[in-house]
Amino acid sequence: MKHAISLTAALLALWLLMSGHYDALLISLGIASTLFTVFLALRMEVVDHESYPVHMTGKLVRFWAWLSKEIVLANIDVAIRILKGQRSISPRTFTVKMPQQTDLGRVIYANSITLTPGTVSMRMEGNEILVHALARETAEDLEAERMARRVPEDKEKAS
Repeated sequence: MKHAISLTAALLALWLLMSGHYDALLISLGIASTLFTVFLALRMEVVDHESYPVHMTGKLVRFWAWLSKEIVLANIDVAIRILKGQRSISPRTFTVKMPQQTDLGRVIYANSITLTPGTVSMRMEGNEILVHALARETAEDLEAERMARRVPEDKEKAS
């Protein structure tokens, strides 16, 4: 039930932020559409502990803030490498270990690698991700597991 309530609140807040209209009629239509969407999600049984991890909200918000900063820094790094030319680019393919114990943690980690410019997660197999990096320094950073340690994980599911 807490998943349904928090999903309703999150969808309604998102709807209000994106619509920008605060007339009584439009707000009531937004509430109705939000409730209908949550009803459908509950009927389809897609709102659960893993698909909507309410208990991880604080960790995820902190991680998204950190990841956003890393994405900006990586964009700047890639732009500088492009301007410097061929001598600053040293592409390589390598594997990194996934210390995460849950599927959710692993997916967040692999997607975070791909979201960061200059790196792409190519394949996940077992506890490893095959990664392509544009530069040696980027690869070394991933191999040092700095990002892996920051990925939020559902400790209840890992046990």
